[in-house]
Amino acid sequence: MSAKGSAAKEQMNFNFGSEETAVEQQQDVAQKPKTKRRGRKSKQSVAATAESMATKQRDISISEFFAKNRHLLGFDNPRKALLTAVKEAVDNALDACEEGHILPSIRVTIEQVENYDNRFVLKVTDNGPGIVKKQVPNIFARLLYGSKFHRLKMSRGQQGIGISAAGMYGLITTGEPVQVVSRTNKNKPAYHCHVQIDTSKNRPDIVYDEECDFELPTGTAVSITMEGRYLRGKQSVDEYIEQTAMANPHVSFVYNAPDGNTYEFPRKTDELPFMPVEIKPHPYGVELGMLYKMARDTKGKSLPEFLNKDFSRVSKPLSRKICKNAKLLSVKPSKITLQQAEKLHKEIGQTKIMAPPTDCIGPIGEENLIEGLERVVDADFYASCTRKPAVYRGNPFIIEAALAYGFKGETDDSDDDDKQPIMQLKRIANRVPLLYQQSAGAVFKSVVETNWRNYGLSQSKGALPRGPLVLMVHIASVWVPFTSESKEAIAHYPEIIKEIKLAVQECGRKLGTHIRKQRRIKQELKKQSYIKTYLPPIGEALQEILSLKDSEVEDLVGKLADVLEKSRKF
Repeated sequence: MSAKGSAAKEQMNFNFGSEETAVEQQQDVAQKPKTKRRGRKSKQSVAATAESMATKQRDISISEFFAKNRHLLGFDNPRKALLTAVKEAVDNALDACEEGHILPSIRVTIEQVENYDNRFVLKVTDNGPGIVKKQVPNIFARLLYGSKFHRLKMSRGQQGIGISAAGMYGLITTGEPVQVVSRTNKNKPAYHCHVQIDTSKNRPDIVYDEECDFELPTGTAVSITMEGRYLRGKQSVDEYIEQTAMANPHVSFVYNAPDGNTYEFPRKTDELPFMPVEIKPHPYGVELGMLYKMARDTKGKSLPEFLNKDFSRVSKPLSRKICKNAKLLSVKPSKITLQQAEKLHKEIGQTKIMAPPTDCIGPIGEENLIEGLERVVDADFYASCTRKPAVYRGNPFIIEAALAYGFKGETDDSDDDDKQPIMQLKRIANRVPLLYQQSAGAVFKSVVETNWRNYGLSQSKGALPRGPLVLMVHIASVWVPFTSESKEAIAHYPEIIKEIKLAVQECGRKLGTHIRKQRRIKQELKKQSYIKTYLPPIGEALQEILSLKDSEVEDLVGKLADVLEKSRKF
């Protein structure tokens, strides 16, 4: 023990001894020579001042934040990171093709890098309209850059983060930049560049660029080298491609997996889906602070003109009525105060305004839903439902549901419900599959709270029902309320939960009718087999009792069979 340690121990003993003993101990400590501690001196923290703290404060770019918190975007482990990168690249490709009114043909290729067990090259090619040279670096190497955030229009992408975040993850894990080839005109050469993100500034750095040839007249090919892990099964790239094919029957997919297999999903329909149009925000969906900001920034010269031009479903007479009731007719929008904006916001909430237009969202459609299921699931029975448009927070949305029951070749004739498989739930948002956080979203909550026993299926409390069943639920909206930036689950809005339940129940009623019919047929066939089994012995017994001839017995047995079979109803 060191001298200081002994001194501390003796000092502790001092507190519990007599005064004389304490004096003696202090003298002994004073007489002991002090020894120097060997080694480097320990650093002591210095109290910070306001000035010293001010020198350490600086801006943080959005890309620098997400580079440290990449789990928020779905890049929290190698397997999920590979899936997320595929999802973001495919979403961009599909959006680009549909906006260009082109039937999408998508090729996804994942190859493992030689001498690396956990490094892959992802390449996604589409036949869309292409990307102009000036915009390529910003789209693929700059977070929160895009054309979809400010538009109230249904689209797969929303935030302008996805594909650039995938490129950033590839740069962080392998050091390799994103490679992009794009052509906008078949008569011009394609543009090829290597681009990477500068996380400290959230700006792209072009490493290499040139003109080159491209296999398609127009389109884009993006290649990302990244750390990942490929596994088949649930929550895999394979499942994502299958579900995307289910939700997009108008798309032709070719998927080259890392294991060397190629999977093709031919186009089921040559008709493009409904092309949504952009709408203005609805007054019911605008909160006080946003209303105040919009009024101060508007180009309208009066409040009625502001309400009429900047919002949907607000006619000139209605806008004037709202301002008159709020006693704000003479107020200029640019000079409105917060108190006046609060009065206007309150009056909007008390005024009956027509629901927002629904041409900004495009459902898959009942027939296309079934075609999509048939593309992947071979079943005995299909049913689908498309609900009428509804509204949450002023945002229109549509809920669709479709189910497939009785997998061909895998039917289980056992009546034991415990041996039945648990229902497979497929969640789709704006035609994009959601594979993670199933139990955390509004879809799972709605399906579990539905009483599936009414439709002939067994169900434990708080669990999905049992049976050879696949259920697909699709929400289409101008702004899907995801629970996080990784877009894996839908928030629990009461309006959304209500519509999901109604859609699922409508499909459930069709399923219940089918299941009851199938059970009735099964029971009648079983009874019919009893007739065929026991009628011959009955005929022999009657022949002995009544001394009938063989011809009379055959005639009697035939008549009995006709009477019994006619009494059976299918």
